[in-house]
Amino acid sequence: MQIQFDDNSLLPALFGHHDEHLMQIEQLLDVTLRYRGNRLEIQGPETSREIADRAIEDLYGRLKGGQEVAPADVQAAVRMATSGNQGDSQIAIRTRKRTITPRSPKQARYLEALGEADLTFGLGPAGTGKTYLAVAMAVNELIQGKVDRLILSRPAVEAGERLGFLPGDLQEKIDPYLRPLYDALHDMLPEEQIVKRLSSGEIEVAPLAFMRGRTLSRAFIILDEAQNTSAMQMKMFLTRLGEGSRMAVTGDMSQIDLPSGTRSGLADALDVLDGVGGVRTVRFGESDVVRHAMVARIVTAYNARDKLRSSGNGDDIGDADRNR
Repeated sequence: MQIQFDDNSLLPALFGHHDEHLMQIEQLLDVTLRYRGNRLEIQGPETSREIADRAIEDLYGRLKGGQEVAPADVQAAVRMATSGNQGDSQIAIRTRKRTITPRSPKQARYLEALGEADLTFGLGPAGTGKTYLAVAMAVNELIQGKVDRLILSRPAVEAGERLGFLPGDLQEKIDPYLRPLYDALHDMLPEEQIVKRLSSGEIEVAPLAFMRGRTLSRAFIILDEAQNTSAMQMKMFLTRLGEGSRMAVTGDMSQIDLPSGTRSGLADALDVLDGVGGVRTVRFGESDVVRHAMVARIVTAYNARDKLRSSGNGDDIGDADRNR
């Protein structure tokens, strides 16, 4: 199988430094790639050749569209091509600093839900992009003027939000727990824009307790780490939704830090809102982890350990560990 390219100037970026992108595809799909001039030959099993062809064409299309190609994009293109949903990678969220595209079919479904539903739940392990993509969609809608405000929130410390035990003033107490949301913002907006929009109130990053008693209109509202809310806190947050607003709630049900016997507000909300119109739920799994490959292996190892323990075949553990 051969691919012929019509723009030789894009090939160095497509093939990667010292052909690292081609070698990555070879390793992922067990194919051999050889090029001469503007022609690339793919050798290997038929199914693998077809997947490689789709992935390479997808990456070439990214470059023709003015986007960059990094090793993570190569892995994403192969994942999309393997699933048969490589067209989904053409979905793009544009922010001031970068263009963000889905790196798995689930991410494509999630971005679709975030753009359409009034309330979207994004559930799954670390590294699946559930919070990052929600912030990207929110920033995009703020830039386009579809919403007037972007509000990012998390439970501070634990569901009880025991901030009084921490040193410093209120801002110093809450900043460490909101830092992941700031990090996502810095990936999408220049520093001066973030400072300006935070000062004007266009962007607000605040602990969950600050949401009480408010009605949030024409806003994109995100609640992160929602598994650490109580049922009452979750109800309070969800009922803040005002006219012209959209809401995203993200969490990982395997990382609950609530006291023993307290039901997660996220689990409660999923039960209560099952089948309610305007609500979409996307559940990510360990196969959707798009961070460093090691993160996927870590998540898989922990899940395997937890399944073993839940079956009663693992070593006994203390009650404190069982509650985490």
